[in-house]
Amino acid sequence: MLDDIGFYTLTERRAKNGRQDSRLMRAELLLSARCNFHCPYCRGVGGPDMGFEQATALLQDWIDDDLFAVRLSGGEPLLYKRLPELVRQARDGGITWRAVSTNGSAPLRKYLELLDAGVNDFSISLDACCAADGDRMAGIRGLWGRVVQNIRDLSARTYVTVGVVLTEENGAKVSDIIDFAAGLGVSDIRVIPAAQHGAMLPKVEAAPELLARLPLLRYRLDNLSHGRTVRGLVETDSRRCGLAMDDLAVCESKHYPCIIYLREGGEPIGDVAGPVRRERADWSRMHDTHADPICSKNCLDVCVAFNNARASYNLVNPTTPDSK
Repeated sequence: MLDDIGFYTLTERRAKNGRQDSRLMRAELLLSARCNFHCPYCRGVGGPDMGFEQATALLQDWIDDDLFAVRLSGGEPLLYKRLPELVRQARDGGITWRAVSTNGSAPLRKYLELLDAGVNDFSISLDACCAADGDRMAGIRGLWGRVVQNIRDLSARTYVTVGVVLTEENGAKVSDIIDFAAGLGVSDIRVIPAAQHGAMLPKVEAAPELLARLPLLRYRLDNLSHGRTVRGLVETDSRRCGLAMDDLAVCESKHYPCIIYLREGGEPIGDVAGPVRRERADWSRMHDTHADPICSKNCLDVCVAFNNARASYNLVNPTTPDSK
């Protein structure tokens, strides 16, 4: 189980206390489907940019629900012109963790503007350790050097994680990518196989001193050493997603169980104009994750561990759909 590490809040305390009326812990808002990268593994979703009034209204609803952590993403959210205003709203509304997911290719001044507005977590894609591979994984030439320099500069100022998505193109170099990213001063590294490229990480090597300071990486590699896949459920895992009780992803006007479910083409739980928390509680109680191909193949190890913990506390009965 992870502790309160950045945007991740999958703690034992949360597993014990998550309810329809408990504090809303995490929300991800997809602002734009537009992106200047063309990553080969990308599951692009969404249509036109979300209207600013809709975005601010949603954010205010979450502020009123005492939201702990928000992630603003896309597409590439830095293409959304009024992004700094949303960040300021989140900061002024008391949201503790204010994250932006980005490909890292915008001019540094854009990221510094977001820092001034209140971002305290940047999640930046880094799928390579050299320019040639970086250009190929991004599907665009000439921006890898800027991404690397931005990661280095921002890591000296705030919490920065890099996300390393692995495919057949870069999987053999994962240990080199980890070493390279760690040398940029990042706060943590998330490695994950692309959904269309399997559930298990390839062999990964990382120095003990790196693992000592990179808790997310350490968690994932420890699972790997015990034969646990990054994605997917096994028979003994909980059949219910308690995480959906106080965690959500929103695209356009719909709310989804999680960001992976959204990107893999799953159906939304409901409309954001409806009784969102009640709908999510009902979905959490009734939805059999083992019978859902998206959940069964793609649920991440951290989420699986969280839902298993809830089941162990008898908060989610793993076999009875209508249990309370």
